Amino acid sequence: MHFISEQHHDDGVLEREFALGEIPGTLWTPGSAPAPLILMAHNNGLPRRDPRLVGRARYSAAQGYAVATIDAPGCGDRPGSASADQARAELRRAMQAGEPVDEIFESLVGPLVENALPEWRTALGALLSLPEIGGPVGYSGWTALGIRLAVAEPRIAAAGFFAGGYVPRAQREEARQVTIPLLFLLQWDDEGNPRQRALDLFDAFGSREKTMHANLGGHVGTPWFELEDGGRFYDRHLKS
Repeated sequence: MHFISEQHHDDGVLEREFALGEIPGTLWTPGSAPAPLILMAHNNGLPRRDPRLVGRARYSAAQGYAVATIDAPGCGDRPGSASADQARAELRRAMQAGEPVDEIFESLVGPLVENALPEWRTALGALLSLPEIGGPVGYSGWTALGIRLAVAEPRIAAAGFFAGGYVPRAQREEARQVTIPLLFLLQWDDEGNPRQRALDLFDAFGSREKTMHANLGGHVGTPWFELEDGGRFYDRHLKS
């Protein structure tokens, strides 16, 4: 892991850009060390510098967590993929037209999840070797990747998932193998994530401790106070 730049914020958070081979990422760390780690994965297509992601990361770091994210292939600082961009455009067109989207979604997102898994596991190993990170490890963000990581990566102790209506078939089948504590955020009027599918997915998780927070509004309307509730969730499982 090679650190490229650093920025000190007024709240005591240190923000550093890093490269791990071809993988670019950002790490936020608090003034206290060592700190528990939260892997913050954005949904497919978003850059790691998306303001909403950065805001969540800064908030969590100020609460005493190390927070890390990386750009997925074709996103952010990584070379784009014409085929993936075309598939995303076709997915948006079909959703707006009210047409079936399952097969388009599977062909786009299924491979992205599988390709992302080894990169996140590589990043996790490199992050845990840093003296300022002590574990345990939490996950926050993209549901499909979170399910895959929770099943494959025993170092993840708790996870917060967003939305969850459209999740590849492979991850829907894996949901029963997820047994770590979960916080599941659902936007009740999310046009991009069918509500009933999200409810069915929540029911399928094998975790003995799982909590759903449902709020009115669309996909990007998650209330800011959910950050505070999420912080209490991670405090229970990563700091106790």
